[in-house]
Amino acid sequence: MSLDYTTVDLLAPVIVMVSAIGVCGWILNNWMRMRHGYPLENSWGKAIYPKRDDEAQGRIQLLTQENAQLRAEMGSVKDRLAVVERIVTDQGFDVARQIEALRVSGRDGKTN
Repeated sequence: MSLDYTTVDLLAPVIVMVSAIGVCGWILNNWMRMRHGYPLENSWGKAIYPKRDDEAQGRIQLLTQENAQLRAEMGSVKDRLAVVERIVTDQGFDVARQIEALRVSGRDGKTN
């Protein structure tokens, strides 16, 4: 079975479109991988981007420092929240007790 010229003329735009979609998808995939920090690899599995391990090490070090700062900030926020909760609950209980004491003293002071 051989292909005649009419079949080739009909299939040529389809082949071009499929090839263009494949190339655009490959470019988009690599761009997204680079943007999110994944290493790009060549056909042998060797990392192409980032080119040096120093870049990756520097990036890891920066992320580790940022992580430590965020953990410290989160710890201080937790401490502050605990203080606020203690103030709210302690004072809320005290206020409720004072209101009840005023009600009781108001009833005791009334004479009918």
